[in-house]
Amino acid sequence: MSRLLLAAVIVAPLVAGCGNGGFRPLYGSTGLGGAAADQKLAKVAVGTIPGRVGQQIRNELIFQATGGGGEVQQPEMRLEVAIRESVTSTLVALDGDSSGQVFSVEAKFQLVRLSDKSVVLSGISYGRASFERNKSIFSNVRAREDAEDRAAKTVGDDLKARLSAYLGGQA
Repeated sequence: MSRLLLAAVIVAPLVAGCGNGGFRPLYGSTGLGGAAADQKLAKVAVGTIPGRVGQQIRNELIFQATGGGGEVQQPEMRLEVAIRESVTSTLVALDGDSSGQVFSVEAKFQLVRLSDKSVVLSGISYGRASFERNKSIFSNVRAREDAEDRAAKTVGDDLKARLSAYLGGQA
């Protein structure tokens, strides 16, 4: 017990002296007069993404950026996203029937500064969600739609985090 107390007494001042170690909150203020990352994210317009899953991703990004306030009125940047969807069968039986599938969506994105039309950030985000197949056609359709929604939410969350990290680091 005394060794543990002695270690705590020695280590505590060292840890306290480290400060924040260069870490800063992703969604908080960036410091001396800087705007918060979420305020900068609210100035990013999201382009139309074709398809049902694309619309889900777009809606997720707009909602997260504006807090449900709708589309950006005077954007400074524009996010352009192109998606590719695929379904992979899993748990394939000997007769070829699959009892499970994995829905995957790949989203290539570019963040474009509108003032000079330059691409300031680009990358690829992935989302995957599995679902089970049954004998009922309706349950299969509903299960796939739910998997699409989950994958779209994953991509939306990832894109928001990446955009916030980039915009939070900007002066």
